[in-house]
Amino acid sequence: MTTAAVPLPTADRRRGLLAGWYVGAGLMLVALNLRMGMASVGPVLGAIERSLHLSPSAASLLTTIPVFAFGAFAFLTPVLTRRIGLHRLLGLTMAVLALGIALRLEPHGWALYGGTVLAGAAIAVANVLMPAAIKSDFAHRVGLMMGLYSTALFLSAAIASAAVVPLMAAFGSWRPALAFWAVPAVVAAVVWLPRALRNPGHVRGSSTVADALPEAADEPTFARLFRDPVAIAVTGFMGLQSLSYYAFLTWAPTVLQDAGVSAHEAGLMLAYSSLPGIVTGVTGPAIARRLGPTWLPVVVVVVLCAAGFGGLLVAPAAGAWAWMTLLGLGQGGAISLSLSYIVWRSPDARHTAHVSTMAQGTGYLLAGLGPLGIGLLHTATGGWTVPVAVLLALLVVQLVAGMAASRDRHVLARG
Repeated sequence: MTTAAVPLPTADRRRGLLAGWYVGAGLMLVALNLRMGMASVGPVLGAIERSLHLSPSAASLLTTIPVFAFGAFAFLTPVLTRRIGLHRLLGLTMAVLALGIALRLEPHGWALYGGTVLAGAAIAVANVLMPAAIKSDFAHRVGLMMGLYSTALFLSAAIASAAVVPLMAAFGSWRPALAFWAVPAVVAAVVWLPRALRNPGHVRGSSTVADALPEAADEPTFARLFRDPVAIAVTGFMGLQSLSYYAFLTWAPTVLQDAGVSAHEAGLMLAYSSLPGIVTGVTGPAIARRLGPTWLPVVVVVVLCAAGFGGLLVAPAAGAWAWMTLLGLGQGGAISLSLSYIVWRSPDARHTAHVSTMAQGTGYLLAGLGPLGIGLLHTATGGWTVPVAVLLALLVVQLVAGMAASRDRHVLARG
């Protein structure tokens, strides 16, 4: 005799629903902190240069160091996750992030740069953990959660970019204006604490995945990814779109200011660019899953970015709002696609963690060349024509990598 499934009591269903909402809200709070510490630097970079008597290339290290840290420290995430657990480690990153940002109050230069490294390390680990956490906790809502995750990244950048100059005016200095962003990190750590204590979160793979893997099952999964064309394509797209994004985040306010835009308005424009990015960030993954051919969304976002950079090249001040709109739309879509490809090209949470480590570790090491390289090119040429032209040329390589990553297949799969 077949036994009918017994539905959960209403109270249990309600508790399960509330728990799901709580975990989702906690993840989005963490996501909101993954760009504030960096996005707040660009609009006040000029003030930091004048205060500390730094050259443009030396000042750019404040945004370049975190991106390199995103790459270097990402490779520590698998070891830390095995020892601490995914959810506990995610909460710990917020505590470390708050400490790194708070060090900006210390007047010595070592604290500013040391805190930047610490904050970058915390964000690096959280960057890798977030796709794995979403795959683990919301496997049935991956598209929605990745869209919300991308939206949170852009929203946090918008908030920080818009608020940091008024905060500097209110506090009378850039130091407390930058250190202020430790507060939301503390809030995220406190909100996530119950989840971390209740469920450490050790990532495990599906028992059915072995059937889809190559015969060399004794070789570590992570090592094999570096020879897998799917993983390489995902990593290339992640790295190149990140290089473009962080170069833009760092230098766009300076490009606009050099063209005659005030520092306050340049900060507002940078913040505004995140708003159209939110639109493509939240809708991009869902549209991409339903759109054919699969490479079309990649073409769209690259063309939007090219139009925005082209506008900055020929008329940076006259059409600034239009260029910020186009770049926001393009980069929002590119970020959401690159993060979604990490999840979509992985068969389970364990492989998502591996692909996330490779894509974000290697990708951000590549991306770190963006702010630094653009700063060096600007110093060498005395203008913005060559730096922006280089960003336009790199979009061609990004397009090729993105089209390869868009193909509907898993990493390490036969055929």
